[in-house]
Amino acid sequence: MKSGDKIIALAQFPEKIFHTGDIANIWLIRNKNTLYTTIRRYVEKGVLHRIYKGYYSLLPPEKIDPRLIGVKALHQYAYVSLETVLFDEGYMSRPPAYISFISSKSARFRIGKNRFRSRKMRDRYLFNDCGVTAINGVRTASAERAIADMLYYSPLYHFDKTPDWKKIKEMQKKTGYPLTPKRYDSAAARRRNP
Repeated sequence: MKSGDKIIALAQFPEKIFHTGDIANIWLIRNKNTLYTTIRRYVEKGVLHRIYKGYYSLLPPEKIDPRLIGVKALHQYAYVSLETVLFDEGYMSRPPAYISFISSKSARFRIGKNRFRSRKMRDRYLFNDCGVTAINGVRTASAERAIADMLYYSPLYHFDKTPDWKKIKEMQKKTGYPLTPKRYDSAAARRRNP
């Protein structure tokens, strides 16, 4: 593959972030030394941008949604949830210190100025996509799913805004999570006895 054709080959993909292995497959390069030398030359020319070790983009990292960078860095099925969605939806008033993901591994990492945290979840819950949709190419939990996710990890978590407990109970049933009846029963009791 000619030099100019390599970048054209990458640009044709809808993805603009690539791991080293992805680039090797697209460029059909099997020799690691050749691959790393070619990538290094494109980075030096400013055609490719190094985001992280073994992780590159056609765009400068500051022009990419940090959530996309984080999920691509995990390099496995993951979705944005927990504190990130709870803050976005007003259920948490203080901004989180990191972008929260749920995946099949626990991890904390930093890329540039962004901090990320992934919490491990069992496959039977993780791959149940109820309440998870793609937003700008990143799977993201709805408010109800993020609340149900948080209750899965921390059943006594305090929300700054009162959730619709009926919807949360339904989400817990759909995902197969353990129910948290104390949460909705106490909310119902408070409504009856203000």
